[in-house]
Amino acid sequence: QLQVVESGGGLVQPGGSLRLSCAASGFTLDYWTVAWFRQTPGKEREGVSCIATHEGDTWYADSVKGRFTISKDSNNNTVYLQMDGLKPEDTAVYYCAADRPWPSVQYMCTMIQAFKSWGQGTEVTVSS
Repeated sequence: QLQVVESGGGLVQPGGSLRLSCAASGFTLDYWTVAWFRQTPGKEREGVSCIATHEGDTWYADSVKGRFTISKDSNNNTVYLQMDGLKPEDTAVYYCAADRPWPSVQYMCTMIQAFKSWGQGTEVTVSS
């Protein structure tokens, strides 16, 4: 059974950093697209960042470009989201998702329905 489990959320002050982890089990992250989405109450889930693990292509939402970095650790079968320069508007529940890659990472990463394996989410709160 394919599973992804998020961890690393928490409370951080504005300008601070967090690193989220998405650990995969039941499959190896060799030929997948792994995405981070986030959701706040009353809003739709939105794509934050993606990585195509077989080729390393990445995508970032405009709101996080230059502040967030997605990466893959094959040894630990984990994808990370390094979040720096956090802002209060980054407060959300962050979800990891995975599925077989599409030709366009950018297009796939804006489509919630493109992903079948989802984690339970990890909460990030940015507040002073």
